[in-house]
Amino acid sequence: MKLALAQINPIVGDLEGNADKIIDFLNRAKGMGCDLVIFPELSLTGYPPEDLLLRKDFITKCNDALEHVKRHTGGIGVLLGAVLTADDTGIFYNSAVLIDDGQIIGSASKCVLAKYSAFDESRYFEPSPAVRCLEYRGIKLGVAIGEDVYAGEKLFLDNKHDRNVLDELGLYSPDLYINISAVPYQYGTLNQHLLMLGSLACRYGKPLVHVNQVGGNGELIFAGSSCAFEGSGSLVLFAESFTEDLVVYDTDHDQQPLVLPNEDISWVYDALVLGYRDYALKAGFTKTLLGLSGGIDSALVACLAVEALGRENVLAIYMPSRYSTAHSREDARVLAENLGIEYRVLPIEDIFAAYIRLLNGSDKTLGDLAEENIQARIRGNLWMFVSNREGWLAVTASNKSEAAVGYSTLYGDMCGGLSVIGDIPKTMVYKLCEYINRDKAIIPPGILTKPPSAELRPGQVDEDSLPPYDLLDAVIQMYFEDNLSVDEIVARGYERNIVVQILNRIDRFEFKRHQAPPVLKITSNPWGRGRKIPLVHKYRWDQIRVN
Repeated sequence: MKLALAQINPIVGDLEGNADKIIDFLNRAKGMGCDLVIFPELSLTGYPPEDLLLRKDFITKCNDALEHVKRHTGGIGVLLGAVLTADDTGIFYNSAVLIDDGQIIGSASKCVLAKYSAFDESRYFEPSPAVRCLEYRGIKLGVAIGEDVYAGEKLFLDNKHDRNVLDELGLYSPDLYINISAVPYQYGTLNQHLLMLGSLACRYGKPLVHVNQVGGNGELIFAGSSCAFEGSGSLVLFAESFTEDLVVYDTDHDQQPLVLPNEDISWVYDALVLGYRDYALKAGFTKTLLGLSGGIDSALVACLAVEALGRENVLAIYMPSRYSTAHSREDARVLAENLGIEYRVLPIEDIFAAYIRLLNGSDKTLGDLAEENIQARIRGNLWMFVSNREGWLAVTASNKSEAAVGYSTLYGDMCGGLSVIGDIPKTMVYKLCEYINRDKAIIPPGILTKPPSAELRPGQVDEDSLPPYDLLDAVIQMYFEDNLSVDEIVARGYERNIVVQILNRIDRFEFKRHQAPPVLKITSNPWGRGRKIPLVHKYRWDQIRVN
């Protein structure tokens, strides 16, 4: 049997557009002589649809879209992720429907609901009490949806679940296992994911096909990376990552094993470009702007913007103050020229001086935090003004290291509709910039070598206020990704006082992150979606306060 793996990029809630895309892909698969075309989890609604599922009219239109797809399935089978309802009970299931010649001939519903940072499915769906093995043209299909295939492996799941869906399906002796998924991208887990799928195919001695959504939906990024494994556990098919793809797996012919792909820093780059592009375009923007400071963070975001939307659709605004250095002005200008983007200079000195006269009662500066922050807020106001007037998507260039410890200004450098690198630690920012410069110096060397600085007072550098970034990032990694305590981090050779200060500062500035723009997610524990720390609380690590 020839199976077409349709790795599509749906838009959440665009039922008509998603249905048309599904029909286009199934027609392409039909033209390739395929017997069955398989689409990702909830591909008709886009994933995750969240509280749209609570709207009755949305469910009605989901059913209409499914009927529209059914009318185009003559001559080919379709396995499609959709929402199913249990008659008049009002119970919804995250399901896979098997369609043949315009008729639904079977369905299977998700048994293990996702309950992690991306999407709490128990808010909307009921878990299926029983598995269902579907049959198509004499072939038994063991269909597992999303986390169903991971449940026994505890991969990508925060909740413990002892149910093993593939074991249950195995009782029906399927000829083939099919997993339709919408698994968000998480840097560094690709090989673990593929090895797990391969081991499952080997364990059950049957081919296993994994079809995953691709694209950016809100903060989440989906890599695709759909694949197929023989019953021996060998990877024999791997779709392109971070783009739509249609690939064919023929169960009747042996295929040559593939080498597992190498997930390096280029994957993070491609993920951010896709997330940036889809966030903008799906929100109705074709153009984007950012404040270009001459620093490394805004340089990285400018490069991502060009890759995502094209240089003709990117505006960089440089806003010097009395503290801006000549080398930052030159670096910003050269970078804009190298990228071929529009570059505007809007000096903020007169506005800043007016604030000082009004609030200090003279032209004398005090050099305090209020004066530093007002510069960032002036800049934020200026780029939001341009955004409103000209229709550009304004983005912020704050990185994860700064956001973690509150080293950013509310209503200033945090302004914008999207935080592009808010889940990227500073040390990774440098690696991404080195990747961008791998063939030629697009980012001026001075940006990569000078000490990071907000340039909000004379001679300021980030390490006046923060630990060195390699130390800070290591602690953030251990705290968020590895879930280690202070004692466990200290046991790895880090000074207790510094660790306690960093962790207390992270918790102290939770209120800022609640007011930040959406953050593109590439790690397992980013800001925003899924983080549940109280805005106001008195708990302190080791009960040490940060002054």
